[in-house]
Amino acid sequence: MIARRSLIALLGVLAVARAPRAGETAASALEPIHAFYDVLLGVMKEGQQLGFAGRRDRLAPTIRRTFDFPLMTRLMVGQQWAGLSPEQQQQLVASFSAFSIATYANRFDDYSGEEFKTADEPTPVATGDTIVKTQLVLNTGETVELDYLMRVDGGRWQAIDVYLSGTVSELATRRSEFSSIMRRSGPDALVEMLQRKVAELSS
Repeated sequence: MIARRSLIALLGVLAVARAPRAGETAASALEPIHAFYDVLLGVMKEGQQLGFAGRRDRLAPTIRRTFDFPLMTRLMVGQQWAGLSPEQQQQLVASFSAFSIATYANRFDDYSGEEFKTADEPTPVATGDTIVKTQLVLNTGETVELDYLMRVDGGRWQAIDVYLSGTVSELATRRSEFSSIMRRSGPDALVEMLQRKVAELSS
């Protein structure tokens, strides 16, 4: 279970945002998610022929464009981030990025009629961020709600969190796990854990 204190701290950090500048319209937050889903669906359709390595290599560029991994890693590590050296920070970002890409390459390995649907308009929130609501429609007709919290930086919208079923925050879940490892064993142990997970996903 996610600690209440951890979740409150995360929400406080997420609230530090700014209003989009002129030209950074909320509607443009849909574009990276559309592009991501186009590539993801194509990879699923070729999943078995590509194999894990092929899926990973095909997905990696668009996943890195879609998600703000440096910010996500910092938020997940929490207050201990400021005490890390630049090299340790870079290692953690690289390891979390590789883990995230491997997770998608492992989970979306085949196609059996699935479809991704994206809401016509994003939902702005008070911080200046916006939420892009989407659904994964299974071949049974069942749907899985996947909502992306988007933040604009440098004129580009990127996802900084994903909500499963509209409520379960990936950031909050990972923060609980990551910060616990950091407190007990330090950054090297967190890097090792992420690398081990990548190896498991690729096997």
